[in-house]
Amino acid sequence: MKNPVVKYVGIGFILYAVFAASVLTFYEDDPDQMNWEDRQSYNLKFINKLNLDHLHTIESIVEQLGAPDITEARKNKDTTLQVMFYRTKHAKSDGITTKDECTPLLFKNGKLIAWGITAFEQYNAL
Repeated sequence: MKNPVVKYVGIGFILYAVFAASVLTFYEDDPDQMNWEDRQSYNLKFINKLNLDHLHTIESIVEQLGAPDITEARKNKDTTLQVMFYRTKHAKSDGITTKDECTPLLFKNGKLIAWGITAFEQYNAL
C-alpha cells in the first residue's frame, strides 16, 4: 500500500517540477499586466542591471519596462532629449505616482545616456 502512494507522490512531484520549470523558462514578464508592487520591483531590478556599454534605445526600454509612468521631452536644434520616469520606490499610498517615486532614464536622440538622480539634473541642464 505504501508503494503506490510513494509512486504517485513522486510522479506528482516530477510533473510539478516540469510545469514550474516550463513557466519560469518560457513565460515572459509583462510589466503592463503586473500589479504596482511587482512592476516597481521589476523596474528597479531591470534598471539596476543597465550599463552604458550596451546600446539601449527608447524602443528597447519600453519593450522591457512598458510605458513610462511620467515622461518629458524637448528638442534643441538637432538634439532631442527625453526623460522617462519609471516607478521604483513607493513613497505614499495616494494612487498617484510622482517623480520622487521614480528613477529617471535620460535619452539623447533616442539612445540612453544616463539614469538615476543625475539623469534628470542633466536633462534640466542641457
